[in-house]
Amino acid sequence: MKPPPFEYHAPTTADDACTLLGSLEDAKVLAGGQSLIPLLNFRLARPQHLVDINRVANLDRIYERDGGVAVQALARQAAVEDSEMVARVCPLLSAATRLVAHRVIRNRGTVCGSLAHADAASELPAVLLALGGAVVVRSSRGERTIPAGELFAGVFETTLAPDELMVEAWFPAIRESFSILEESRRHGDFALAGVVRAGAKLALFGVAPTPVLADPRDPARGLLPSGDLEATPEFRMHLVRVLTERAFAA
Repeated sequence: MKPPPFEYHAPTTADDACTLLGSLEDAKVLAGGQSLIPLLNFRLARPQHLVDINRVANLDRIYERDGGVAVQALARQAAVEDSEMVARVCPLLSAATRLVAHRVIRNRGTVCGSLAHADAASELPAVLLALGGAVVVRSSRGERTIPAGELFAGVFETTLAPDELMVEAWFPAIRESFSILEESRRHGDFALAGVVRAGAKLALFGVAPTPVLADPRDPARGLLPSGDLEATPEFRMHLVRVLTERAFAA
C-alpha cells in the first residue's frame, strides 16, 4: 500500500526541527521509520506533515552521562546493541535491544523512536521504566526532562507536546540483579507478555495500555490485559507470573 499524501520537511538542525514542529499542524517526526512507515503505508496514520530528522547533525551519540547511558535521537538500536560502553554500564539495555524485532529492523530503528512510539508491547519503554530513566525533549520554548514514570500516557501515546522533539533518552547504570524475559509466538514478534527486572523493581510490558510497574510478589494483581487471537487475558497473566518467578530466580 501507499502512504496518504503529506508534505515532507528535512531540517538540518535540531532547532529547525523544533521550529517546524511548533509551526506545523499535525506533524510526525521521522527518525528510523520502522514503526511510522508501516502505519503510513496501511493508512493508520495520516499526518499532514512529515519532519525527517535524519539530516540533523550530531544527534546520534551514545555516551556515558550522570552514572548511566545517554542515547540520542538518531542513535540506531543496532549501535546500542553493539556498544561496548553500553554493555559495561547498562547491560540490561544491551540485552533488551537484542530482543527488538530483527537485526535488519534494528539497523534503522532508533531507541528514542521506540520510546516515542510508546507501543506497550515493546521492550525499551519497559526498560526505561524499570530503571527509572528519563527522556530529554526540546521545543522552541526550551528543554525539559520527563521521568519515565510520567512519559507513557496510553496506547501509542506519550506526554510530549506536539511541538516537542525527543532528543535523548537516559538509562541509569545497572550491572547486576537484572533480567528481561518475554514470550512471543515467533522470534522477533511482539511479546505476548514480558517482564523487566532491575534490582528489586519489576516492569511489565504487553499486558496493559502502557508499560507498568508491578509488585514482584504478586505481579498480576490489578492487571486487566486484553485478549486477542494470540493470547487470552488469563494466559497473559499466567505468563506474567511465570516470567516474574524466573526473572527473580536468575
